[in-house]
Amino acid sequence: MISLKEVLKKYPKKEEYLIEILLEFQTSKKNHYISSEDVSTISEYLDIPESQICSVISFYTLLSMTPKGKYVVQVCHDVPCFVNDATNIYEKLVELLGVSDGETTPDSLFTLEITECLGCCNVAPAMRINNEVYTSLTPAKIETIINDLRGEVK
Repeated sequence: MISLKEVLKKYPKKEEYLIEILLEFQTSKKNHYISSEDVSTISEYLDIPESQICSVISFYTLLSMTPKGKYVVQVCHDVPCFVNDATNIYEKLVELLGVSDGETTPDSLFTLEITECLGCCNVAPAMRINNEVYTSLTPAKIETIINDLRGEVK
């Protein structure tokens, strides 16, 4: 994991770099979130109010002030995925993980989220886990993916 200070050193002290700073730092963190202490540090660095940073974080669904699991599982629920069985994909994930939208498994391994378009409409249904996109999903494919991720941890 890269420290916040290391991330900040990469960017000029200009407000227009806020989203880049937030995304890079959050992505580097094991639990994929920006803490209130991080917000305070960024606020001081960019000389902008903490409330403005919190507003940006709450606006963009890619950003979070709540800890997430090691794997953030985002299921597309836009029209092409929806008509291509995304509901059954989501239900299979709920069954396998034991959590619903916005929740994290007790072992902090998975967070499940419903999201909008992942840009994979021609190979729907789709989901993203962290930075990897999976397409043409079936319940069996989902089970294999989740089991493989669980096996990585052992």
